[in-house]
Amino acid sequence: MSAGNRDVNLTDGDLFKPLLLLSAPIVASQLMQVVYNLADTFWVGQIGSGAVSAVSYAFPLVFLLISLGTGFSIAGTALVSQNKGAGNHERVDHVAGQTITFTMLASLVFAVIGYFAAPTLVSLIGATPGSQVYRWTVEFTQTTFVGVFFMFGFFMFQALLRGWGDTKTPMYLMAFGVTLNIVLDPFFIYGFTNNLLLETLGLGGLQTTLLTLTGFTGFGVQGAAIATVLSRGVGAVIGLTILFSGRVGIHLTPENIVPDPETIGKIVRIGAPASVDMSMRALGITFLTAIVSMAGNPAVAAFGIGNRLNSLVFLPSIGLAQGTTTAVGQNLGADKPDRSERAVYYASMTLAVVLAVVSVLAWVFAEPVVGIFVGDSANRARVIELGAQYLHIIGPTFLFLGVFRVVTSAFRGAGDTTTAMVFTILSLWVFRIPVAYYLLEVGDMGATGVWYAIAFSNTVTAILAFLWFRRGTWKTSEVGEANTPSPAD
Repeated sequence: MSAGNRDVNLTDGDLFKPLLLLSAPIVASQLMQVVYNLADTFWVGQIGSGAVSAVSYAFPLVFLLISLGTGFSIAGTALVSQNKGAGNHERVDHVAGQTITFTMLASLVFAVIGYFAAPTLVSLIGATPGSQVYRWTVEFTQTTFVGVFFMFGFFMFQALLRGWGDTKTPMYLMAFGVTLNIVLDPFFIYGFTNNLLLETLGLGGLQTTLLTLTGFTGFGVQGAAIATVLSRGVGAVIGLTILFSGRVGIHLTPENIVPDPETIGKIVRIGAPASVDMSMRALGITFLTAIVSMAGNPAVAAFGIGNRLNSLVFLPSIGLAQGTTTAVGQNLGADKPDRSERAVYYASMTLAVVLAVVSVLAWVFAEPVVGIFVGDSANRARVIELGAQYLHIIGPTFLFLGVFRVVTSAFRGAGDTTTAMVFTILSLWVFRIPVAYYLLEVGDMGATGVWYAIAFSNTVTAILAFLWFRRGTWKTSEVGEANTPSPAD
């Protein structure tokens, strides 16, 4: 399919409908990621609680890695979107190639450092050296670091196409990758010892024969990481092949990937604050969990359930926020800052309405919804009580958090990732974590104090970010040659 059939026009004509069309495939891709995570959890969980613990220990390290890759992918989205809006199509190819070159080189550095540092890092996050869980965690983490090259390549493809205005192609590739991962997971974890896998493939009667012939019993927990690396690797290769073919608008050539210090410097300037931004979020969640743990295990369970529900509630906001990044970038590149601003208002108002409805539903059905995630245990009633209280207190601020995400995404689309980073730090490390600790310990409010701190930070940072957005200082393009189309155009 030609690029003209997939990329969305955001710089002329109607804006609201194209913004929704751009955002919808992003939401679908995020839903697929949820399915991928559930499949991983299911298959690893069949090994036992120790295997689940190993993956849980590895999660902060893997999430930090993903944060670094996502941060630099934001630079690619911003630069591609602004140059497309300016009509500099040759420049689009150049910045896309430079983004890929830099992130691939960076991924090799991360892979080497992460592989050798994994045993130390795993012990620092609490796994007991010498234990089975520790060994599983180290194997899982090292395998993930080895495959970071493919992971970053997959992220780059999604980000560059998103900047171009094509979110359908990345969605299709995500669907392929998730399906492949679901198929590979049980094979690499269990080999030919898992009846469910063989029966699903219609090979139930061949289990003993295949096991005898191959002797393959899988890699256990490490198999989940191998499946992820392979599925991402296939996706990255397909994505790069598509980019070099020119079938999606961006057309890479070997000249585009030759390092250009000036462009790489701009990528680092935009991407580094975004990476810090994402990393601070990951670290903030870890610190907040530690504070909640001071209120007891039921509070931690309620907090975990609340976060899980939040991740589902905010899928639409992720789509609209990332769509806003592209809309702002393209229109700033086209020297249409007022249209960029209008895109932010459209996305904010849409999310405010949707999340206001969700808040009402969360308030009314808080207890039964939380109860779905709580198994039979002595603390069941207490967990449901705290989880429902979480939704009652935080639910009314959902719309503020949605607006906050859209506004900070507008800053990123403008290439002003430093401002977005500052507001993220303010939200977590000024208005949330210290307030949560104070209300829990000094105010003696227990977990309730943490819930109020989260609601407070959601509201205050959204208001401050919106007021800063209204100043309009973000309305500048990173594209020096804006409105000067390339000779090819």
